[in-house]
Amino acid sequence: MSPLSLEQKLAQYDEFFAIEHDFSVNIMAIDNTEDCNFDNFVSNMPMPFKLATDMNSIDQSALRSLQGLGNSASQLVGFLNQQSKKIDLLIGYILSQQDELQHRYQGVKFGGGGIKFIAPKAFNAGQLLELKIFLLESHCAIYCYGEVIEVESANETFTHKVTFHFIREEDRETLVRNSLHEQSKQLQKLAKLRNQENEQ
Repeated sequence: MSPLSLEQKLAQYDEFFAIEHDFSVNIMAIDNTEDCNFDNFVSNMPMPFKLATDMNSIDQSALRSLQGLGNSASQLVGFLNQQSKKIDLLIGYILSQQDELQHRYQGVKFGGGGIKFIAPKAFNAGQLLELKIFLLESHCAIYCYGEVIEVESANETFTHKVTFHFIREEDRETLVRNSLHEQSKQLQKLAKLRNQENEQ
């Protein structure tokens, strides 16, 4: 397990922006922590999760390189975006097959530092978890290991705060990008509601 203190783990969780958002997360407790290292974590990662992140990284770098071409590239960028959306739909479907009902919990907050989820039973603080985070409306799913750092009880459910124990940097970047994108969508929705109220 990580030699960091609880305060350091909480600071690590809070280091990144996190957004409240409902999502599915598959969770399995990791009982054998003896062989728990980053290399084993990467080798245990299911192929669809590796594939999804790699495809995302390729898309991002390809579009960045085209942006330098100026106006002449706009049609090409539009075409590539359409192709990318087709691939995203396919990847989203493949990833949805990894979402196992018996291990599914309700995620309520995510960011680059960790997640919060609700469960009918309490996991112990310090427990290491295998996480499959599904943000399927963004055609995104992340495989990582997390550690429970805080458990709160309310209305016969338990809210768990989990910091990432092992996560690939490109997956963390994907979560950060998606949290900011989700914030932007929420702000737009809020602005639209305000405008409607003002018009009435």
